[in-house]
Amino acid sequence: MKLFRFALAGGLLIAATSAIAQDRPQADAARIDTMMRAMFSRVSPEWQARARLDDTQRACTERRNQVSAAEADAIQARERATVVLPPDGNFLGDWRKGFQVANNGRGGQFSDPAGTVAGGNCFACHQMDPKEVSYGTLGPSLAAYGRDRNYDPELIRDAYIKIYNSQAAVACSNMPRFGAMKVLTIDQIKDVLAYLFDRQSPVNQ
Repeated sequence: MKLFRFALAGGLLIAATSAIAQDRPQADAARIDTMMRAMFSRVSPEWQARARLDDTQRACTERRNQVSAAEADAIQARERATVVLPPDGNFLGDWRKGFQVANNGRGGQFSDPAGTVAGGNCFACHQMDPKEVSYGTLGPSLAAYGRDRNYDPELIRDAYIKIYNSQAAVACSNMPRFGAMKVLTIDQIKDVLAYLFDRQSPVNQ
C-alpha cells in the first residue's frame, strides 16, 4: 500500500510539473529583440549583426528546438544551399593541422586581437584522440571515427557538410555552423576531417 501511495504521489508530481511546463508563457520575440539590440548598442556593426537571429535560429529558438518535420526539412534545405564544397574536390587536409584546429578555442571573442586565427574547439564537446584525457561530452565520442566508418568517401563528404553547416544535416543542431558562419576556412575544415579520417591520425589508432 505504501509503495502504491509513493508511486501515485510520484505520478501526480510528474503530471503537475508537466502542466506547469505547458502553462509557461511563450517568450515575447519582439521584446527579446529589443533587449538584444540595447545590450549590443555600443559595439561594432559586425557584433550587432551577430546578435540578430537568422531564420533558422529564430525557428529553433521559438520552438525550443522542437520543430515539425516540415520545418526541419525547410531548415535543412535552406542551410544546405549555403554549403561550399572544396573547389579541388579533395576533402582531406593535414591531420596534424587538424589537431591544432580541434584543440584551439580562440577566435571570435571580444578579447581577441585583430588577426586572431579561430579554432574549432572540438575537444570542448567531443572525445577525439582516445589518449586525450580532457574533453567534453556534450557531443558523441569521435574516437576511431574514420576507422569505424571504413574511411568511406561518401561519409567523409557528409562529415564535411556537417562541419561546414550542421543545420544542413540536422535541423536545430547544437553544433556551430563553422563554415557557413566563417568561423573556419575550407582548408581548416579539411584539416579537421583529416584528423577524423586519416588512417595515420591518432583518432584512428
